[in-house]
Amino acid sequence: MEEKLRVSLDKPGSIALLQKNILAVLDLLNPAKNRCPVIVCIGTDRCTGDALGPLVGTKINPMIPFEVYGTLSEPVHARNLISYREKVLAQKPLPLIIAIDASLGPMNRVGSINVGPGPLYPGRGVKKELPPIGDMHITGLVNISGFWEHLVLQSTRLDLVYRMAQSISLALAGACRRFFLPSYKAKRLQKKSFNKL
Repeated sequence: MEEKLRVSLDKPGSIALLQKNILAVLDLLNPAKNRCPVIVCIGTDRCTGDALGPLVGTKINPMIPFEVYGTLSEPVHARNLISYREKVLAQKPLPLIIAIDASLGPMNRVGSINVGPGPLYPGRGVKKELPPIGDMHITGLVNISGFWEHLVLQSTRLDLVYRMAQSISLALAGACRRFFLPSYKAKRLQKKSFNKL
């Protein structure tokens, strides 16, 4: 799967299609379903366009029993990304990291959500060099790129970012429940049974 899977936010059935795309990438990366997910939502609540990650983190956190980093109250951003990245990579067994962030791009793709295998490169849209993170990534294209990227992010409409966060959180929560929870519950039951012996 070399190409990213792209879904337009306004397309009918976009949440179901997005969930299908997420499941396809999860199945590609973790066919044995033996790696629990850790979700890292990157961005800051201080900038409208860059708030996609923290909004997704805040929305999805109560929906799933897995670790979520990056919320409105505790965002993961350029200043603390390296420490969070080291914390996640130090976990044993190594989790499957799902990284989420806002992105900039061509006008005709604004409002699209991309899902793909491989890491996310945070800050690339605003010319920042930060370490890559994630086994797979989900990006929401919130505005156009090419000039004054910081100003463009600041002037991004909150309505678009909010609707995108809603779609991503619902699709990802549904995908995680379908993909991981049967094996996750089995492992917990097995551990409980072992502890009773």
